[in-house]
Amino acid sequence: MKRENQKGVTLIALTITIIVLLILAGITIYTSKESVKKANLEGLKTNMLLIQTKAKEYVENASFDLGVNPANATDEMKTKAQSELTGEDKGTIVTSSDSITSKLLAIGISQEDINNGKVYKLTTENLEKMGIKDVESNDEDGWYIIVYNIDDTTAEIYHTIGYDGKHSLTEIEQINL
Repeated sequence: MKRENQKGVTLIALTITIIVLLILAGITIYTSKESVKKANLEGLKTNMLLIQTKAKEYVENASFDLGVNPANATDEMKTKAQSELTGEDKGTIVTSSDSITSKLLAIGISQEDINNGKVYKLTTENLEKMGIKDVESNDEDGWYIIVYNIDDTTAEIYHTIGYDGKHSLTEIEQINL
């Protein structure tokens, strides 16, 4: 009897093919996860930078209202400067009695800044009025927070959820993936 030439895939060839496909799938999944993490970080950083740009405009206007020597500013000048930081698109001042205060203290915002009225919580609506669309700021997605310092015309931006244990823009900018 003559054996005919059988054509087909051996079990060994099939096993090797499956192993190679599994290795490729694992590499693809790992790469995809890293890409998603990087995109999330970059998205948060971009949102915070946009908010900081707008906040710096507000704090610079407030500082200008205090005049050349802020120590000699009149009550009227101080009131005008403070009004530069308040309004529909500028957030809500956080007070010690607000429910979010303990969370803010936990992420590194000082009680002194809260007591001095330097801390503002932004809602999604505030962000939209600032020109920042499709960005959520709430309990579920995390709040964006601004801490103003009129004396040195700075505005530090925080996010209550943050990224990898970091919450301020200064900390998040130092993360390298």
